[in-house]
Amino acid sequence: MKPAALRPSIVSVGAALRRTLHELEVTSPTPRLDAEVLVMHACGINRSELITRHETALTSEQQHKLEGLLDRRKHGEPIAYLTGMREFWSMEFNVTPATLIPRPETELLVEKALELIPRDTQWTIADLGTGCGAIALAIAEERPRCHVMATDNSPAALAVAKSNATKFGLANIEFRQGDWFTPLAGATFDMILSNPPYIRAGDPHLNQGDLRFEPATALVSGADGLDAIRHIALHARQFLKPGGWLLFEHGWDQADAIGNFLRQQGYRDIVCHTDLTGHARVAGGRR
Repeated sequence: MKPAALRPSIVSVGAALRRTLHELEVTSPTPRLDAEVLVMHACGINRSELITRHETALTSEQQHKLEGLLDRRKHGEPIAYLTGMREFWSMEFNVTPATLIPRPETELLVEKALELIPRDTQWTIADLGTGCGAIALAIAEERPRCHVMATDNSPAALAVAKSNATKFGLANIEFRQGDWFTPLAGATFDMILSNPPYIRAGDPHLNQGDLRFEPATALVSGADGLDAIRHIALHARQFLKPGGWLLFEHGWDQADAIGNFLRQQGYRDIVCHTDLTGHARVAGGRR
């Protein structure tokens, strides 16, 4: 059956945008942005062309593609998975349902890491659970003399990360498949980074919004959400050089528990950074 989202009367870019916006107003928290992105993606145009080509007619192929995208979005599928892309650190990353969708708050982890990494240094840096490679590739782009090693337990996620490294032409990065520190045996690092899973099992947010479609293994980490973080903090010291840094993203209400655990494990210079909303978001310490 032909999707009911768009009707044959919608023939121009402007009309398609208006109808798509109308259809999404009930289901999407960001209907205008979603409508613009979907129309641009279906028509193969950029934001300026969305305005200048307002009267341009959609081809039947473009209209059919937009109908399919709109139906999927109305059922809650994330925009990033519909378009296969998400911007992070001013870089357009390829993403798939095999990877977590990069989020703006994770840029704080990159920002704080870069503050610690001297610009002309040749540090060796690990990114654990790299997903689409957003953190690792942002660091590799900003610190081209550093060597970044990115790991993930998912071959499908690593394939996406490798495609992004090729897309951006970054050669100062390598990828290893395996669980957390397993593929790093014998290596030591000046810095270890991670955006690990930190949501509590059974958290109702897992049944809401984009989280419904993202890989659960990249989101959920035990009854209190701290299983992965405890594992990383417990084992990172043996992979860090003396004075090396461990930094990771965490949930907004986990800072105190994480700080206490880091102190118990002997980390020093423990840090806690807040995001623009004032929530604690990034923690870490030095070996």
